Amino acid sequence: MTINRVKPVVKRSLVDAQAAATAAQDDSFHPARHNAEQAVLVAVEFTGHRRKPTSAASLARKAAAVTTGAVDLDMHLDQNPDEPAPPQRTPEPDHADLDFEASLAEFEELARSAGAEVAATLIQKRAKPDPATLVGGGKLEEIQGVVGSTNADLVLFDHDLTPSQLRNLEGKLPCRVIDRTQLILDIFARHARTREGQLQVELAQLEYQLPRLAGRGKAMSQLGGGIGTRGPGETQLETDRRKINLRIDHVKEQLESVRRIRRQQRQRREAVPVPVVALVGYTNAGKSTLFNALTEAGVLESSRMFATLDPKLSQLQLPSRRKVLLSDTVGFIRNLPHTLVTSFRATLEEVERAELLLHVRDASSPMVDEQKLQVERVLGELEVTGKPVIEVLNKVDLLAPEERAILAATEGPRRVAVSGLKKLGLQELLAAIDAALVADPLIEMNFRLPQSEGAVMAALEAGAIVEGKRFEGNLAYMTARGPASLLNRYRRFRENPKNALKEGH
Repeated sequence: MTINRVKPVVKRSLVDAQAAATAAQDDSFHPARHNAEQAVLVAVEFTGHRRKPTSAASLARKAAAVTTGAVDLDMHLDQNPDEPAPPQRTPEPDHADLDFEASLAEFEELARSAGAEVAATLIQKRAKPDPATLVGGGKLEEIQGVVGSTNADLVLFDHDLTPSQLRNLEGKLPCRVIDRTQLILDIFARHARTREGQLQVELAQLEYQLPRLAGRGKAMSQLGGGIGTRGPGETQLETDRRKINLRIDHVKEQLESVRRIRRQQRQRREAVPVPVVALVGYTNAGKSTLFNALTEAGVLESSRMFATLDPKLSQLQLPSRRKVLLSDTVGFIRNLPHTLVTSFRATLEEVERAELLLHVRDASSPMVDEQKLQVERVLGELEVTGKPVIEVLNKVDLLAPEERAILAATEGPRRVAVSGLKKLGLQELLAAIDAALVADPLIEMNFRLPQSEGAVMAALEAGAIVEGKRFEGNLAYMTARGPASLLNRYRRFRENPKNALKEGH
């Protein structure tokens, strides 16, 4: 007997379990097929402490104070540029609250990235959330009125809703209700291109739906119910849960198969050791633009959030002629759903395995410091700690000239100001990467080898800087400076071991 399973919901726009069933019957649902859906945004500010945003201009002024000795750099830029990066830490949540206005602007951009058109935005301030509907009764009536006057297709909440809040709101509003996690899941679904990415999004969506099935029995039954699918004595809710759990198990099996292939590919790649350098950062910080500027790889660049979802790898040659693999990864965001962090752990393995992290920060953002804390929090969840980090202050072309000049005064081995778009500061960044790869230091070695070893000479010339070369009879004498891993591979041809630098031996 074939058991009908819940259909994958990946790649559906702004869809929960009930909407998926409706969409199967009505093609007009999907905004990509027709006009964008009209959305009413609702944000609630719970009164309490608020963190004042740190603008790039403020950051530059603080940096200027550092140069005069008026303040300690560690207080404001977190790290002395001339010292090694300290181990990353996961900040306390209270210290990472984004400013409410900036948070609201970010949520509006999320809605647009999902294909919605913002018809109206409503804000409420309250001491604590209403356990039944998040917002108060008066605000709920206002939402009902705005939905009616704008003919909105959905209401988006910039908060996670409990299953009971979601059900109550759906019962009182004449349109679909989407919370923050569901919206982010939808954007991920839109941008997943690889099989692994699609499976990871579907898994996160299913795990999100599971505790929210109550009251949706009819919709879920349309997704695969029928004769032979219900166990003895099961209620509709129990049947729906069983079907989703079956689908979750199936997706996990498929994911494991895909990951086995990924592991095999990585093992083949690691047979020829090449350091991995991973770009990390807040969404829309310009990672893909910087990736393209460094590698000319042609990765999609977009101002939309989460435009890069599937990891990208490209080889990059440094000034020392050392070759590294540069990895572009998904951007992080405040309150990134835990299900996504878990589901995308395999995709983020390149970050875990990287010898060096480039933390790309939007220097023009008024929330540059808060965004940094959010990124560090996710890295803490991934248990990626203790790795060397270079802070890459991107988008400096958007700063005023005096701000750029002051910011430049704070640069050092662990902090570089660049513009991926204008290709400013890239050589300084490449030099910083070269210097930071302490696991594979640059060394100098003298070689004496037969001229018949043309492949060895070619490898040295391709991967190192040949500072001298001469021929005597059938022998070639070379002095090369390059990565220890490369030069030590051919150490059997060393002319004199004492001529090699001590470091790395």
